[in-house]
Amino acid sequence: MQSEGIDSSKLEEIEKTATSKINTAPDNESLEEVRIGFLGRKGILTLALRSIGKLPPAQRPAIGNQINAIKQRINTLIEFRKNEIADGGGDEEPYPGDPSLPGRSCWEGGPHVLHKVLREIKAIFYGMGYSLAEGPEVELDYYNFEALNFPPEHPSRDTQDTFYVNRDILLRTQTSPVQVRYMEKHKPPLRIISPGRVYRNETPDPSHAAEFLQMEGLYVDKNVSLADLRNDVTYFVHALFGSNARVRFRPHFFPFTEPSAEVDMTCFACKGEGCPICQKTGWIEIMGAGMVHPNVFKYAGYAPDSVTGFAFGMGIDRIAMLKYGIDDIRRLLNNDIRFLSQFWNGPVSEVQD
Repeated sequence: MQSEGIDSSKLEEIEKTATSKINTAPDNESLEEVRIGFLGRKGILTLALRSIGKLPPAQRPAIGNQINAIKQRINTLIEFRKNEIADGGGDEEPYPGDPSLPGRSCWEGGPHVLHKVLREIKAIFYGMGYSLAEGPEVELDYYNFEALNFPPEHPSRDTQDTFYVNRDILLRTQTSPVQVRYMEKHKPPLRIISPGRVYRNETPDPSHAAEFLQMEGLYVDKNVSLADLRNDVTYFVHALFGSNARVRFRPHFFPFTEPSAEVDMTCFACKGEGCPICQKTGWIEIMGAGMVHPNVFKYAGYAPDSVTGFAFGMGIDRIAMLKYGIDDIRRLLNNDIRFLSQFWNGPVSEVQD
């Protein structure tokens, strides 16, 4: 207990008195008198706060915090009582009404469509034996480009395509850097997926965004082949889009894979017949993939002649658009409850984020 000024027990008594007077105040005029008596310029708590200087220095912070907390609680009680009086509840029972009526159900939300799709994708790959790996969103140029075999003059390293913090640090443009970071710390065999947010210096339009979700996949072991890549990708497409979806591989170029391919699936809208969405081709691109380039293995500390592996990368936003027929990627980031609520029905996977 303090020798001078206010102490903790006195403050508790003050709060009890204030609470009682607030709860029994019959009208707003009486409520204002209580407020002035405790919180006004010459109110009890205001004077108590001014008297803290009389206390020993070690005791002042605790008493000051207690007074401020009591003032906040009193203000909250006063506002609550004002609402009661405005609703005509000044002299009524605390819980008026028919107690036999059923309770009101609370409004419930649901998972964002992107996270709903990501959980489904994770569940599929976990079932195939993949594990989760993650890396930083603010990345070194070394891991985002150099260790992935990007030459210094590659156009994606330009400031028109990449958000740079400084010369050596940037916002990652892909989840592929997790490949090298993971291989540096783990020896094969390994099979991982690495979902996360990535950033591109692009002007948003119906099919492009400056910020979106991507997921990388990596499988490294002895004698891993392109046939293994096709098998895993095909299984994933059938699991997510149905067994009638077809898959094709088209030759492409990525600095970190050789050979490389773009992966297409039959158009969700026309089922391969050809429509404006797929530009009359019957196919829609869903991911890039290929066999891990030997130079990437060297950067990771692996012997390229002793292991092989494949990697693939997909945009979660694009997969969500294909799965649900969403025509504009910007809808996924607008936070329009009317749009998002249509994806809340049905069971949600219990896979953890």
